[in-house]
Parts: sequence; structure tokens; C-alpha cells
Amino acid sequence: MSVEGESMPASRLVGAYLTEAKLESTRLLRTPAFVVPTLLFPLLFYALFGLVIFSRSGDPVAAAILFTNYCAFGAMAPGIFGFGITLAMEREQGVLLLKRALPMPPGAHLIAKMLMAALFVAIVVASLCAAGIIFGHVQLRTSQYLAIALTSVFGVLPFCAIGFLIGTLATGQSAPAIANLVYLPMSFLSGIWVPLSVLPNALQSVAPIWPTYHLIHLMRGVADLPHSGSVMTHFIVLLGVTVGFTLFAIRRLARAG
Repeated sequence: MSVEGESMPASRLVGAYLTEAKLESTRLLRTPAFVVPTLLFPLLFYALFGLVIFSRSGDPVAAAILFTNYCAFGAMAPGIFGFGITLAMEREQGVLLLKRALPMPPGAHLIAKMLMAALFVAIVVASLCAAGIIFGHVQLRTSQYLAIALTSVFGVLPFCAIGFLIGTLATGQSAPAIANLVYLPMSFLSGIWVPLSVLPNALQSVAPIWPTYHLIHLMRGVADLPHSGSVMTHFIVLLGVTVGFTLFAIRRLARAG
């Protein structure tokens, strides 16, 4: 049997990708240092900012908007940390080189990381939906919850691309610090934790440079909630970030290994 992915039957090719994704997801689910903050931080931040501080007005629209903010927040970490830090460590330890030598389809290891990130986002959004319905007085239709959930899963892709680039640039030791330097400012300056209206005008004007800003307003748009800009514009920006960072990271990985 040839080891080239293109010569495999379609069923075996899909099976190889799914098996690699299952192994990657299982590995990280068994890593408390990753799984605990990734799954719990969005819920804890939503409880603190969304349920305790900013949801006292009883406004159902405000409650729904806060809910979408933290769904976007939950889409960030699996891509930036789950992709970026693990890839940096695998490069440093020689695991990535070993993966390249194995008889597996091209890109299976990287696609597995993307599917892993999507799985974690789905778990995070499910927990946020439960919290929003039970404690947050979020009053959305089932179709709106579904639209937000699907957009969240799509929304992990640009952050996977950013994490991919971090993983190709950083060492295993420096990757967590670099990831946090991207993750924390992006969260704050996109208006997730506090409304953009309370920030200085200079910071409000640069909010659209962050992909999280576009993910938030894309979610609100598909869920028929108040939002800025057009849904298609936000979608194109997120798709552009995904493609651009991915191509840059692939080029970097081909050079540096």
C-alpha cells in the first residue's frame, strides 16, 4: 500500500483523519493544565462579568449580547493555546518530525488539532448555553442558540491559524507567554469583558483590527441581535485571517521545520 494520502480509498482517508483527531482530543482531555482553564475560564468569566456585574439590569437584549461575547471568548483559547503551544512543544521535542515520517495523510496532524479545537469550543458553548438559560435569563430561540453555536465552531478557525503561526515561531517555553500576549489584549480590546463604549476613543477605533471583534458581531448578526457592520464583512474578515495566517505559518514551517 502506498503511503501517499491521495492513493488511499476515501473511507480509509477519512478514517485516518478522524483517528488522528480522536487521539489529539483524547490527549488534551487528559491534560489538566490545558483542559481545566480552556473549559472553565469562559464559564467563570461569564459568571463574574456576565451574571454578577453586568446583568443586573434585567434587559434580555443585554443578557443575550453578553452571552455572545463569552461564546466568542470560549472560541479563542482552544485555537491559540491548543494549537499554538502544543505545536511549539512538538517541534521542539521532535514529535512533529516523527509525525511527518509516519505513513499518514498529508496535514492529518494539523487538521486533527483543528478538529480538537472545534470539539473543545462545542463543549464550552454547551456549558455557556446551560449557564445562560438557567442563571443568565438569556431568552433566545432554539434557532438562535444553534446559530451562535455553529458560528462559535467556525470562529475557532482564525484562532487556530493564529496559534499555528505562534507554534511555528516560538519555542515550547516561550509559546505560553506569547499566546497570552495575544489572548488577553485581544479579549479586552474587542469588548468582551467590558463594553467598548467605556474604553477611550483611541481604543474603540482600533477594535476592528481584532478577529474577536468580528466574531462577536458575526454571532450577533446571525442570531438577529444588535450588531455593527454587515455579517458578510465580518465573515470575510475572519476567513481572510484564517487563510492569511495559515499560509504564513505553512511557509514558516516549511522553512524552519
